[in-house]
Amino acid sequence: MRLLLFPDSRSLDTSFSMESSQIYRGAMLLVLSEFFLVCSGMVIKQLAGELPTEQIVFARNIFGLMLLLPWILRKGTRAIRTEKLHLHFMRAAVGVTAMSCLYYSWGHLPLAQAALLKQTGPFFMPIIALWWLGERVSAMVKWSITIGFVGVVLILNPTEGTLNFAVLIALFGAMLGALAKIVIRKMSTTEPAKRIVFYFALFASILSAIPAAFVWVSPTLVQLGWLLLMAITSTVAQLLLSKGYGMAPAGQLGPFTYSSVALAALFGWWLWDENLALSSWLGILVVTIAGVMAMQGKSTQKGGGTTR
Repeated sequence: MRLLLFPDSRSLDTSFSMESSQIYRGAMLLVLSEFFLVCSGMVIKQLAGELPTEQIVFARNIFGLMLLLPWILRKGTRAIRTEKLHLHFMRAAVGVTAMSCLYYSWGHLPLAQAALLKQTGPFFMPIIALWWLGERVSAMVKWSITIGFVGVVLILNPTEGTLNFAVLIALFGAMLGALAKIVIRKMSTTEPAKRIVFYFALFASILSAIPAAFVWVSPTLVQLGWLLLMAITSTVAQLLLSKGYGMAPAGQLGPFTYSSVALAALFGWWLWDENLALSSWLGILVVTIAGVMAMQGKSTQKGGGTTR
């Protein structure tokens, strides 16, 4: 009876230690993922003045498809049979447009600003999920969305009299990225992750080839090397992200994705002598706080702490 009422403290300590270790490892993987994402953004920024964005997007998708071919050859066509082909195509169409916007922003904005605007996706997801899937939105998430868009206004800095077109493109890309994730959520009940990734790579390669063909510039060997490096860093970032989120809840690890903003600011200052205005730094701070609030709010909602 005493053992039932008073469990061994050593077992509790061990359990707590293992949980903490998983969180730390997951956080480290996410920070590494964001590092490789920023490295990919730096390659895109390097190539932006030399190759069209459409061609860079196509290269990323075709290299991704090539990386999946060994899996298809090993598993056979049974692994890609689906009844959700229309959703796969929709996801690819939305996703490749979002990718084009993201790559454009990497090439035409300071690295820190581009990295931050990519992180505004969580503010759009609850709105789209409410409209499409009928999901309820917690009060904390509503507040985070409001605060987040205040931060976006600070980054836009309309008092200067002109709006940065690249910022608007980045925001549009973040919204489309959120929509793509909602489509994935709708498919995930019947479609395994690798099948979703395969059809995205397939359809995205086809779709991105069309605009790339109109602006095609024959790349040099050096540029091909940069494109391959971009594909590798992007792929590594995706793998680390998936592995990291498999170790702990997204609400606990999500805030670490904002490490990309600090890394991008450091590399942007070091390599391109980029300096942001005070209003942009304030906007980055506000959006980061709002993003953490949104993740914590969604985590609480999943845990049953929110009235539905």
